[in-house]
Amino acid sequence: MARTATIERITKETQIRARLEIDGKGEYQVSTGIRFFDHMLELFTKHGGFDLDLQATGDLDVDQHHTVEDVGIVLGQCFAKALGDRKGINRAGYFLMPMDETLAAVAIDLSGRPALIYSAPTRFRLVGDLQTELLHDFFDGFATHCGCNLHAKVLYGRSNHHKIEGIFKCFARALRFACSTDERLKDSLPSTKGLLEKTT
Repeated sequence: MARTATIERITKETQIRARLEIDGKGEYQVSTGIRFFDHMLELFTKHGGFDLDLQATGDLDVDQHHTVEDVGIVLGQCFAKALGDRKGINRAGYFLMPMDETLAAVAIDLSGRPALIYSAPTRFRLVGDLQTELLHDFFDGFATHCGCNLHAKVLYGRSNHHKIEGIFKCFARALRFACSTDERLKDSLPSTKGLLEKTT
């Protein structure tokens, strides 16, 4: 059964439509009005092996905050919906990604319980046209609405571009494994509790 989701979120600040297929081919159509953010979402899709069509318009004349955070919310909702009851998934995944001189690490648990630890300091306010401080809000929106523990950290590095790109590639590959299914456990929920906590 295809693990897909379509979400539309319309507010006075942003209008976002997204379609996700978890078991995809890394194909994407992404437009948020923030080109560097688009690039990060594109490489996330490619490295995760997901298919993603995401179109977002927002009040960028005010600030990028609403757009970046709300995209995280919608992407999290897409994964939560596409994963369904989460039976048979690996549930947890982690990855280390070298990006030239930078090393990034991400660990994720699709537990149903939202938590975020994000540590990827950058020296400049902007990388390309993206306000870098907003990535915390993006990942927080994702973790809250996907229902997952997400830990993302840059261990070291020089280039701010490489730090952010390393985090997104790591995020994709850790999530790809966590979402992957194990045929032996296809009818089993990956929890000794017999349930995964529901998000609010």
